[in-house]
Parts: sequence; C-alpha cells; structure tokens
Amino acid sequence: CRMPPGIYCPMEFWSKGENQNIQVDFLLPTGIYLNLSVSCNASLGTIKQVVWKHAQYEPLYHMLSDPEAYVFTCINQTAEQQELEDEQRRLCDIQPFLPVLRLVAREGDRVKKVINSQISLLIGKGLHEFDSVQDPEVNDFRTKMCQFCEERAAKRQHDSGVIFNDWQPHELVILLELDLKFLISSLMVALLKDESFTFQISPNEFPITLMSYAIKKQATVFRHETLEKPEDYTLQVNGKCEYLYGNYPLYQFQYIRSCLHRGLTPHLTMVHSSTIIAMRDEQTNCITSPPKTATKPPPLPKKKVKGGSDPAGSTSNHPLMEMLSLCGNNSWFSLPSSGQLVVQAGLFHGNEMLCKTVSSSEVNVCSEPVWKQRLDFDINICDLPRMARLCFALYAVIEKAKKARSTKKKSKKADCPIAWVNVMLFDYKDQLKTGECCLHMWSSFPDEKGELLNPMGTVQCNPNTESAAALVICFPSVASHPVYYPSFEQVASALSYDSHEQKLQLKEILERRSHTELYEHEKDLVWKMRYDIRDQYPQALAKLLIITKWNKHEDVAQMISLLQTWPELPVLNALELLDFSFPDRYVGSFAVNSLKKLTDHDVFQYLLQLVQVLKYESYLDCELTKFLLDRALSNRKIGHFLFWHLRSEMHVPAVALRFGLILEAYCRGSTHHMKILMKQGEALNKMKALNDFVKASSLKATKPQTKEMMHVCMKQETYLEALSHLQSPLNPNIILAEVCVDQCTFMDSKMKPLWIVFNNEETGGGGVGIIFKNGDDLRQDMLTLQMIQLMDILWKQEGLDLRMTPYGCLSTGDKTGLIEVVMHSDTIANIQLNKSNMVATAAFNKDALLNWLKSKNPGDALEQAIEEFTLSCAGYCVATYVLGIGDRHSDNIMIRETGQLFHIDFGHFLGNFKTKFGINRERVPFILTYDFVHVIQQGKTNNNEKFERFRGYCEKAYMILRRHGLLFLHLFALMKAAGLPELSCSKDIQYLKDSLALGKTDEEALKHFRLKFNEALRESWKTKVNWLAHNVSKNNRQ
Repeated sequence: CRMPPGIYCPMEFWSKGENQNIQVDFLLPTGIYLNLSVSCNASLGTIKQVVWKHAQYEPLYHMLSDPEAYVFTCINQTAEQQELEDEQRRLCDIQPFLPVLRLVAREGDRVKKVINSQISLLIGKGLHEFDSVQDPEVNDFRTKMCQFCEERAAKRQHDSGVIFNDWQPHELVILLELDLKFLISSLMVALLKDESFTFQISPNEFPITLMSYAIKKQATVFRHETLEKPEDYTLQVNGKCEYLYGNYPLYQFQYIRSCLHRGLTPHLTMVHSSTIIAMRDEQTNCITSPPKTATKPPPLPKKKVKGGSDPAGSTSNHPLMEMLSLCGNNSWFSLPSSGQLVVQAGLFHGNEMLCKTVSSSEVNVCSEPVWKQRLDFDINICDLPRMARLCFALYAVIEKAKKARSTKKKSKKADCPIAWVNVMLFDYKDQLKTGECCLHMWSSFPDEKGELLNPMGTVQCNPNTESAAALVICFPSVASHPVYYPSFEQVASALSYDSHEQKLQLKEILERRSHTELYEHEKDLVWKMRYDIRDQYPQALAKLLIITKWNKHEDVAQMISLLQTWPELPVLNALELLDFSFPDRYVGSFAVNSLKKLTDHDVFQYLLQLVQVLKYESYLDCELTKFLLDRALSNRKIGHFLFWHLRSEMHVPAVALRFGLILEAYCRGSTHHMKILMKQGEALNKMKALNDFVKASSLKATKPQTKEMMHVCMKQETYLEALSHLQSPLNPNIILAEVCVDQCTFMDSKMKPLWIVFNNEETGGGGVGIIFKNGDDLRQDMLTLQMIQLMDILWKQEGLDLRMTPYGCLSTGDKTGLIEVVMHSDTIANIQLNKSNMVATAAFNKDALLNWLKSKNPGDALEQAIEEFTLSCAGYCVATYVLGIGDRHSDNIMIRETGQLFHIDFGHFLGNFKTKFGINRERVPFILTYDFVHVIQQGKTNNNEKFERFRGYCEKAYMILRRHGLLFLHLFALMKAAGLPELSCSKDIQYLKDSLALGKTDEEALKHFRLKFNEALRESWKTKVNWLAHNVSKNNRQ
C-alpha cells in the first residue's frame, strides 16, 4: 500500500500547536507503516512506548529487537536527516519538517551519540558538518582539543584542593573605605538547618565569625551538647550560586556591600562542605578515569627548510607565484553588464604590505572568466614571514557612474569591488603550499578608503560553496621536496649583535606622548637599539615589532631570538600585542604567556575582547584558544560567558567553524555545564517564539488583547517548564525560579521586546526582571556597559565609589539577546511628565526629580538619596563624555528609587552623534541639566558647596580614567574585530584619545576637562530643547 503524503510542519506550526495532538507516520525497521495520533508535548521515550504497544498487533513483530536497540530519525527544518538519540526531548522541541519518524537500528556507542547530539543542539551546528569539511587541520584540532579539555576536566575532578576555588564562585570588591556609620554594626540573617537566626555583627568581621555565632545560637536554642565546627560550613547568598568564604572582612563582599548601601538585611545560608563536595562529584561524574594519552603518530620525514644547504637553496630567491589561473562563478553577485574583470593580489603580514601588489590582466565580463596568468611578487621566498597571507580581490573596471567609487583620481574609469578572499602561504604544519587551490570568495563592500584588498578578513574560505565565486589559483613547486618554515633553532643560527648608543634619543622616541608614525631614521635607531629596549624599556616591545622588517628573514630571525629573552610584560602591554598588527606566532605565544598571571576576575573583565581577537588567528590551534579553554574549564563563570560570546556569533559564516570547534571542545570538557546551558537555550527558544507571536498579534490586536494572549501562551506547560528553574544567562549566579506570568508584558518599541519577571522566594522577596530583544544588535551596548563597569572598578581601586549601575546585557544570537531590568527605577521622562501632566512643559519642570526622590525617600533618607544621585551623576557625566555616548534624552536616562542615576540604550558612541538637517543635534559634551544641579544642590539656589563637591567628583573621576587611558585604547582597538559599524577604523579610536586628552600633560588635560564641564553647564538649555522635541515627537507617535 502507498503511504499518504505527510503534512508540511513549519516552525510556526510547532510553536502554536504544543498542546494538541498530531498524526505522525512511523516507519518500523520491519517495513511496517503506522499512523498514530501523538501529543506534540510527548517525549520520544513516551512515543516509542506507544509505537511498541501498537506494533505488537502488526505482522513481523517477532522480528523486532528490544526498543532500546532502535533510534528515531527524522528530516529536520534544514532538510537534513537527523538521528534523535536524546529521547527525553519532546516532539514540539524537535520540530521535524514532516511528521514522519523512522526507526532504525542503533549503531555505535549510545552515550557518545547522545552527547554528540546534545552538543550539536547546543552550539547550533551539527557535528557531522565538521566531519564533512574533510580538512586535516580541523580533524587534528578536534582530536587535540578534545584530549586537552578531557585532561583538564579529569585534573579538576582529582584535584581535591580546588573544591572552593572552582565550585564556589565568589567575588570580592576592591578595597574601599566604608562610611563609619556602616562599620559599627549590621543586622545579618543566617539560615542553619532550616532555622533562621538574626545577628548584630560588625561588617569588619570574617565569614567564619558569623558562622560560629549561628552554631552557638543553635546549640543554645536546641541545647546541643556538642558544637559543630564553623570550618565545615560555607556561607551562601540566599537564592544565588554565590558564596562568601576566605579570610576577608564581610564588607568586602559585593553582596554585603550592596545590602549595606541599600539598607537591606543580608540573608545567608550555611552550607555544609559535604554538600559542596557532592555537588562537585555530581558535576564531574561523567569522567571516571583520566583519558588515555593519544598514541603518537609516526615521525614525519625530516623537514627541508627554506634556503637550506641542499638543492632547495635555490628557493631563497625564487618568485612566490609561478602560475596563476583564475575562473569565477558569478551566481553569487551581480556583475556589471560591461567592463573588464581584474584580480588584484597582495602579500601581507598583519596590516603591513610585504611588497607591491600585483594585478592580473583585464578580461571581458563573462560568467567564467579565465586568466591563465603568472603573477610575480617582488620578494624572495626565504624572506616570507611565517604568518604571511596572500590576499585577493576581484573587481570590475567600468566607465565612471554616479555612484561608483573611484580609486584612481584622474582616471575616467572606476574600480567596482566584487569579491575578496585570503589564504595563508604556509599550512598549519609549517609547509609552504603547492599545487592547485580553489578559493571560494566573500562578497565585497566598498569601504571609505576605497581599498580592494581585505587583509584583516578571515583566511577561511566562504563555506557557502554553491553560490560563492570560485577563484582557482596554483602555487608553484619551488623545490623537488616539501619546503617548511624553519624551526626556532634554525632561525636563531645566524644572528649578529649591535652596539649600544644614542640612548637619550631612544628615550625621547619611546616616551613620546603623540602616537605619530616614526621617521625612517628613528625606525633605524629603534631597531639598532633593540637590546637596550629589551633591558631598559621592555614595555615598548610593540613599537619595536611595528618597525621590524618582516619581509627580511635576517631581521625576523633577530626579532624572534630577542623575544626569547624578553621580560614578561604587564597585562596592559600584553593586550596590545593581541591586535591584528602583530600576527607572528612567537609574539602571540609571548603575549598569551604574559596574560596567564591574570586573575579569573580580570579574565572575565577582558573576555569580550579576547573572544573577538580569536578572529585574527590564522590557524585553529593557537595559544589564545587553549588559554581561554583552560580558564573556562577552571571557572564556571568564565565558561558560561565564553560559551555565550562564541554561541552568539555562530550565524556568522566566517567564524562558525572556529567558534563551533571551540564550543565543542568546551562541552566535552564540561558535560554537566552543558546540561545547564541547554536549559538556558530552551528558555531562549521559547522567548523567541513568544516574541514572534507578540509581533504578529500586535499588528491585529490592541496591546491589552495581545498581552492577554501572551499570558495564555506563557501558561502552557511547555512554556512554564522552559522558563522556570534555570540559571540566568545574564548572571549564572542568579537562579530564575518561577516565571511570574501576570507581571510579564512587552514594550512598545518596534521590535516589541519582552519584559519577563521571575520570582525567587529564597532571595527574601523582590522579582528579577529580564528584557528579551529580537531584532536589535546588542553588541555595542555590551561593549559600552563593559567599559562603564571597568571604569567603576578603576574608580573603586582609587577609593572612589560613584554608585554606578552597569546592568547586565548579553548578546545570545543574531540580533538577539537579554538585558537586565533594573527594578524600582523610572525614566526622567516619566518622572517629569507625571509631575507636569503636559508634554510641552515636562522637560522644563526643575522640581520634578527632587519631588520624586522626596516621595521615595521620606525624612532622613533623602540626604543619602541626594548623595547617591550626586555621585552617580558625576560618574555618568564623565563616562558618557569619555566614551562619546550620543542620542541622550529623557527616555534613556533613569533614576533608581535609592537616588542612583544611570543611562540605558547605547546605540551611538565614540562621538557618532545624531544629526538633524545635517546639523549635529548633540553639541553638549555631556548631560548636566539645571534640574540635575537642582537635586545636587538639595533644591537650594546658592548651595555652591554641594555643587563644588560634585565638580570635584567629576574631575577626580576623569583624571583616574586618564591614567588608564592606554587600557581603554587597547580594549577598543581589539574590538575592531567585532565589525561594529561605529568601531571600524582608527578614526573611531581617535575620539578616545581626544576625549582623554592623551597627548597633553595632566595640567593641560584638567584645564581641557574644566572647559568641557563649564560648556555642558552653560549649554544645558539646548539639552532641554532637545528633550522637549523628543517628548513631543514621542507623544505624536503614540
């Protein structure tokens, strides 16, 4: 009999029909076909039981083995056959393309297959795709990283000394002087064996003192004869995966400090060490024994190096490219109807061009152009640096059109970029490439400089091979044997040494404030004095590397040898060496080695940049990857954010392979964490489905109606289950216990962000709010908030707590992410409007803010609230000025009920301000309006003392940031790899240099800042006019 056609089930079908039944076709291994009605909510294990129950009444049932011998397969939404090993998953989560499930005999190790299936689901890329690449480098990297991560996990399991360091995340704030009134005593609640005790204790005491009080109190209340040891317990923050331990005063812990500032009583639970050990054992029980060391492959034939004593010595001056043949496939891009096609090629080491670019001849535009042409580069093969990359650009030469961007000023023709591709000259095993090579190209987008070549682009070919242009080239065979890049020993064999002289001139060059390029004679001097730099100015290594002639193998040998004796660098200088300008592998290893002294807190602080610079790596196996994996497998918080920073870019073809392989390695080394991350992934999938539903519904219904439908959807069992009892992706220390459906809503902006509230009874009341955004790129917000958090840390190191609110923000996918809701806060616009009731005058109501603070902080509490406002206003004035944050209006400046002011929505930074009719709307350096001043002066017109204190806070904060100016420059420079529209070139970084006045003395810089401060105060009326225009515009849209 013929099987009836199945119904098509798009993803939208599964998101709507979770609580209904569906007719599913089952194909048994015996050839029998069953059509059964099953619940979309049912797990595969349950469905298999139903199938077996019906199968026993069918022919050939006796030929079936035990159900465990079979596994379901389906066709998924990407039209691939998928084995469904994880039978705990539900049908509505699997979302097959057709409701057809086939049972096939299970082969191989089931546990391994389940883990592989879970990893594929978690990272958003099937592991079979890595297999299908059929690249030896990919295979070797996977084997090596799998072994590396499993060994790290085994070490973690067997090292009993890391119990507290690895499994109990605790964060200490920087040492600060607390107000004396906080140091006297504080109420703290300690929970021991379900009994709650409240103590009056000095925040100067250590955690062990509080625990000993609790044990004694319990013994007194229940008349225990023997006392337990406080050393056997640890303090846990209620409702959080956060612990207080170690010999530190209580007030140094972030949680305690936060409670003291907010006037709340800390709630802590005493956890016995046996519970911690059990938790550790549960999280590592997947590793029963250390992995076996991989057997070493047979030794490779001895490498023939460049320019050896054998016949290959002729390679010293052999041209790089002997023959170049190119052919294209124009299905991916739109070719001009007329004109000529040309290929340009260049050799690069980082940003440095090693020799002049060369171009092919022009051929007529056609579907498959062929050049068959030799390209010669003016460089000897022995002078090629190890990290040399060959960059190609395909472009059309056409008659000048209105929109064409010409790279030749006097020519009547224009170069129209079409595609580009990069390839390394040496493979991952150091061998010079030979033979034919097919490179699938990336689409070109004209940049402001009109450059055709893209040396900073990936060396990965476009994986979309079916529609990409294919460029076929041929590397020549320069010797009768393989040619390898020499080892360090061979490189260092012929070195000469220079004398030491002209030290004063060298000192002036290296300590120069301006960052202008050196003159040729200065470069020669720096190179000549390189040993003096190593011994006296080791932090100037970057300047030495920049002037090194990487196209001269003698200079490269000198530099690499010198690097072996170079002192370890401070972290600041090591971060600079991760930039694309320094691609050499020895430099990279040296930089990463200098970063190994970073604490876990510092690694977390710089993690965003460290992940981005992975994009600069030319090969999969690199020191930075191993460093990040090692730290991630040692610290759960670093592992959590490393996972999401990588996972959020898996949709980007240029990095999907590299990031996917690193994610696979991390998952294999932390299978327990993988389950926690899968729970978060499920919650995010449900949020996306809910957001899509809200977007569609809001087009047809009113907001109250849509909100009601949203609540009905969220009350389905699958939604309630997915959105409860998970670690927050924004902060894994926070447990999101239960979703409060009735408090959830969506916002009015175009993308209809979801506002989701969770309740956690153990935190002592108060919900946790999360905003889910789908359609907005949150990466710039993430970077801005990271910088504000870094500023907060630097200020606190200097004893200045400006009460900042660097709320959580995390990109989790393509224009998808989460933002932390700062509870008990409101926008300036709402506060002003509520007190004014008229849109036109709201922006000019100077008493609104102060009256609102009075209503939230009655009596003596008002003074503290105004102080919080003053400190935070100073912090954000300086932060927004230094970072050049634009588009500031009363809807993206908020105030907490405690008085802390903070900014949200950072769509524009580094001076990229909005314009209106071609005029910059935001001429004010930072936002300092008279109603802010009115609050700072406590509502008194001539309270100059309070205002001068505020000015002092601003100046002190600014000068602290200036002292760390290079750190901000380096971190922003590394973020150029992210491809953010407003951070793409050195011009964007220049804004930071100007705002921090890095070319000036401290006195000049302070004078510069005072001018900007006075300008902001003087021009504040313009801010009010802008806010008025914003309020009226917003009111008209509603």
